[in-house]
Amino acid sequence: MYRIGIDVGGTGIQIGVIDENLKVVAEGSIPTRTSIPFSEQIAQIASCVVSTATSAGLKREQIVSVGAGIPGIANLATGVVVKCPNMGWHHVPFREEFQKHLNVPVYIDNDANVAALAESVAGVSAGTSSSVFITIGTGIGSGIIINGKIWNGFHGIGGEFGHTVFKLNGIPCTCGNRGCLERYTSATALIRMAREAIARNTNTKMLAMVSNDITKVEARTVIDAARENDPLAVEVYAQYIDYLAQMFANIVNFVDPEVIVIGGGVSKAGDFLLDPIRREYRKYVLYDDQPIPEIKIAVLGSEAGIIGAAMLS
Repeated sequence: MYRIGIDVGGTGIQIGVIDENLKVVAEGSIPTRTSIPFSEQIAQIASCVVSTATSAGLKREQIVSVGAGIPGIANLATGVVVKCPNMGWHHVPFREEFQKHLNVPVYIDNDANVAALAESVAGVSAGTSSSVFITIGTGIGSGIIINGKIWNGFHGIGGEFGHTVFKLNGIPCTCGNRGCLERYTSATALIRMAREAIARNTNTKMLAMVSNDITKVEARTVIDAARENDPLAVEVYAQYIDYLAQMFANIVNFVDPEVIVIGGGVSKAGDFLLDPIRREYRKYVLYDDQPIPEIKIAVLGSEAGIIGAAMLS
């Protein structure tokens, strides 16, 4: 029997057929189209699910469930997407609409939650009973696994570490608040910090890397320049690492998981990211004389979303 996983993204929707060994045996995708009505969006997703399953040689009766990870909040009991700004979805009946096209059990959850679930079962945190998954990209996504299950909170809105207040009256956040953690620890934050530093001091390799166009500075620019010991990049990166260390210490102080897993674009820095975080974050942990969670890089990559979504059943 097979399960279908759907990873709903702002630019594209990825679909995968997952076998009993949690392996992706077929994949499909469609571009995200927010300009069309919700019912048409779901019809296109369902059509892609069917065609992807057909490409794997499956009959409809071999599909036992469909799961979807969305960049927003879902009511797990009703299958209603409560809020998904990237898609323009607000209190829309995802499950009910999808089942008009494929009448199988349908489950939905937050995309970071399903990625956390996938890593905890088929990825780097497999074998643990508790873990926290953090994606470091444009923003900060997070998912908490406790006793092998996703922890959503009572109202389904728990685990949003990126939007905990890090600095009172700090930098305005896209969510409408100020000083949110992701304004200091995301890839976007690293880019902002670098551009501000370059505006004060143009004597840096980072400018040469982007042909003197400061608007082209990316997170990778800072990391690559810091690897080459560019003084300004090293300074910016050290401040960024300190912010990350405080974030991970807060996670430990609050959740105390067995392991913390890092995904997202910044995680591609590998040990250049892990080593300084591991050195620094213990000093912010309350019980620093006790064992603390190991921090690891996620291994499932882009498949985490579809594997985790398929596992929701």
